[in-house]
Amino acid sequence: MTLLTKIREYREKFSMTQNDLAKLVGVRRETIVHLENGKYNPSLKLAIDIAKVFGCTVEDIFEFMED
Repeated sequence: MTLLTKIREYREKFSMTQNDLAKLVGVRRETIVHLENGKYNPSLKLAIDIAKVFGCTVEDIFEFMED
């Protein structure tokens, strides 16, 4: 399974840097980088926190695709 994220799209829509988002959800900027590149699967709490920042659902941002 591959995790697809729309974090970058949402960040750009909100004129937010990776560092801005990282601070808001309590992680390092590198974590946001890895999430955007699909190299890290977020915890449920982190996924919910990110969705709350953008005022949307977890499903709006994250999607698992079958390989």
